[in-house]
Amino acid sequence: MDKDTLRGSLLMALAMAAFAIEDMIIKSVAGAMPTGQVLIVFGLGGMAIFAVVARAQGSSLWHPGFCTRPLLWRCVAEVAGRLFFTLAIVLAPLSLASAILQATPLVVTAGAVVFFGEKVGWRRWLAICVGFVGVLMILRPGMSGFEATSLLAVAGMLGFAGRDLATRAAPKTMSNAQLGIFGFAMLVIAGVILLAWTGGAVWPTGQQSGALAVAIAVGVLAYMALTGAMRTGEISVVAPFRYSRLVFAMALGVLVFGEQPDLMTILGSVVVVASGIFTLLRSQKTA
Repeated sequence: MDKDTLRGSLLMALAMAAFAIEDMIIKSVAGAMPTGQVLIVFGLGGMAIFAVVARAQGSSLWHPGFCTRPLLWRCVAEVAGRLFFTLAIVLAPLSLASAILQATPLVVTAGAVVFFGEKVGWRRWLAICVGFVGVLMILRPGMSGFEATSLLAVAGMLGFAGRDLATRAAPKTMSNAQLGIFGFAMLVIAGVILLAWTGGAVWPTGQQSGALAVAIAVGVLAYMALTGAMRTGEISVVAPFRYSRLVFAMALGVLVFGEQPDLMTILGSVVVVASGIFTLLRSQKTA
């Protein structure tokens, strides 16, 4: 492995670890604060940081691309993804929600065929179908181990897949910092929607404020590391490290929240991750 690819792989692993830590903190804080309020504070903090980064890079805080159709669709998908996945990590086990999230690349691949006319061979279609079987193994609909809250993770995963598809069509002139501002703004909108529904905003304690500040810093770090990873080294080697998020999430779920993923959840997770890695590798071979 050359140095750039090694650096990209490490950045991807760092990003996934940071995302898992961000989820853990949000899940912890949301136990004492309304989830909508957590999203609003988190979104405002992230917007502020990326605004500073954008100005430091000489970029404006507003881009005409924000009003284009792809970005408007990205807005809807981002709000849905953030809203439902945050509810999932708050109400469902962190390891379960994170396992379902790993199906996002499979949905993106299938969506690329429908919306962008990309060609996908039978091997990748088979891998996508197997991956969805893995999701069903985790969900277990109609069985005693089924958790209704896991459907929130499915809705969040579909939202994130829609966001990724819309991002492909975003104007190339938009900087990563501008996209960051846009993305965290959607967190604020999702939080306002949820808080308007549930109500009950509270004044955060010093401990809660500190935890949210750490979550914001970790979330921005994760976003920057992910961006750097996707621009460094061979994508076919770097991209599969995205699935390390599941390992970090399961470890934090066990150590922090005392979760105990059962055998079916673990097996389903292995199936989803293996299918996703195979799809990524096949896409590089046929590119």
